[in-house]
Amino acid sequence: MKRISLLLILMSLTITAQQEPDKIAFVADIHLLDIYADYENFDGIEIDGKHQKAKIRSMSAQLHSTRLFNENYFVLKAVLDDIAARGIKLVAFPGDYTDDGQPININGLAEILKTYKDQYDISFFITTGNHDPVRPYNISAGKNDFLAKDGRNQPIYSEVGLYREKSNEHKVLIEPRLEKAGYNFILNALADFGFFPQQKYRYWETPFSNYNTNNYTFQKAHKAAKISNRRYSVNDSLSIPDASYLVEPKEGLWLLAIDGNSYVPQKDGNLSSASIGYNQTIAHKKHLFKWIKTVAERAKKLNKRLVAFSHYPAIDFNENASPELEKFLGKNKWQLERVPQEHIAETLAEAGIKLHFAGHMHINDTGKRIYNNKDFLVNIQTPSLAAYIPGYKILNLDKDFAEIETVSINEVPGFDELFPLYKLEYEYLKNSNREIWNIDILNSKNYHDFTEYHLENLVKLRFLPNDWDTDFKTYLSNLTSSDLLKNVSTSSKLSQNFSEWKGYDMILDFYKIRNADKLAFQDIPEQRLKEYKTIIAEAKAGKISENKIDKRLLQFLSIFDKFINGLPANHFKIDLHNGDIQELE
Repeated sequence: MKRISLLLILMSLTITAQQEPDKIAFVADIHLLDIYADYENFDGIEIDGKHQKAKIRSMSAQLHSTRLFNENYFVLKAVLDDIAARGIKLVAFPGDYTDDGQPININGLAEILKTYKDQYDISFFITTGNHDPVRPYNISAGKNDFLAKDGRNQPIYSEVGLYREKSNEHKVLIEPRLEKAGYNFILNALADFGFFPQQKYRYWETPFSNYNTNNYTFQKAHKAAKISNRRYSVNDSLSIPDASYLVEPKEGLWLLAIDGNSYVPQKDGNLSSASIGYNQTIAHKKHLFKWIKTVAERAKKLNKRLVAFSHYPAIDFNENASPELEKFLGKNKWQLERVPQEHIAETLAEAGIKLHFAGHMHINDTGKRIYNNKDFLVNIQTPSLAAYIPGYKILNLDKDFAEIETVSINEVPGFDELFPLYKLEYEYLKNSNREIWNIDILNSKNYHDFTEYHLENLVKLRFLPNDWDTDFKTYLSNLTSSDLLKNVSTSSKLSQNFSEWKGYDMILDFYKIRNADKLAFQDIPEQRLKEYKTIIAEAKAGKISENKIDKRLLQFLSIFDKFINGLPANHFKIDLHNGDIQELE
């Protein structure tokens, strides 16, 4: 009887282990700058209480960029601490894990990941982004906006002659490790994090390997992993590595890391950027999509749980409002060239890919496509650690359902460590009558607030001046809430209980919702959000005139409506049999 009882207990434990879902964290667009790296010719700036000197970019540079540069160093560690505390052992990076693939930053990332790998037994799986590598081979580079201790810009480049400093800047310094590294350096420096097979992996392959699960050995994988064996021809004289790989880190789970980078020869002899993503890749890496299909077919046949991730989105990330955005802002605005064409999702769905995690756009979003009432694809946009609202995704996966939870990052130890240095910059700009940024950002109580200030400054300094029609921007910005309602409604009673805000507040909230989806609702007064919905409903009822400015208002409100009513993107469950998505609390 005791032997039977023991057998039953063991069987129960086995069944429980089999039923336990796979748990994977997705951390995207870290854009790590190793702010405490040792530079050959730049000491950096001293911080009170710190023995290391900081090598950072200016606040002005951050507030004109869609990403932060400096604080990411602290945020990455905070996120990895959070992941470790949750007991998650599998972490995927969908690209742009460094500032620009510079060796100094790649090495800094490798050191951080090795620490967490050794201390917490976390396995990391990385794929490429358009910032790493920027081009398939090493190229000379640098930045002109590092911050010097007197508040001025300090240009630092990888070699002499790349930049001529301006009168208000320090003389150029040379740091060879600020070049932008290509595939060879990046893959070898990060070899322990998915790019090459490990003895502990149950399976590993590339689009070019010629073995399968039946005859797999580590020795075969090791040979196939050589970069010289992972190249595709661009033309008769050029071949480029493809860093894609399939890995089985635990029994029954397949992670498909897609290298969505493609570099197309240009008339001037240079190669294009990879930032357009799948729209370019599908035409120039046909071998990749053929391989993806075989992977999905084998996963189904072998009963493997398959999750794909790439840097690039596979579905429209603008809540299907991209055609309206083009009419509203113009063809070359809002990074619309990055919106994937419809045949991307269709190709992946028909190949058998159901779950696809991506980054690139620094937003929180979910997109879904279903074809022929059976083939479906769900694209999950992972927010960036370097933009509003910072966060990462956790996937809980079993054979029937995928549960996705978005973890937003509010508190980050050390996020304000560099604030005294930014004050030096601000004072210099102010005293020299140069463009200054809003110093209120240095009053941020936590990292969440800091990224919110960053976005608000970005809207003011970059998005509105570059993307918006001047007349409409001025018109909408200055409207009161009551005026806006009057313009779309014939009812005067509706405006009597409206709270006080202006169109400019609505513009800021428009960008916040676009970035963070419903996560942004926590930063918008509940009453104001209700009033936005009232204004949109009234506009839909057709009470607005047909002059040029009002037509633009209608376009804006229609896009806003789609942004606040998209698919669940914070916490939700996907039925892996039919693609149904259920929002969870």
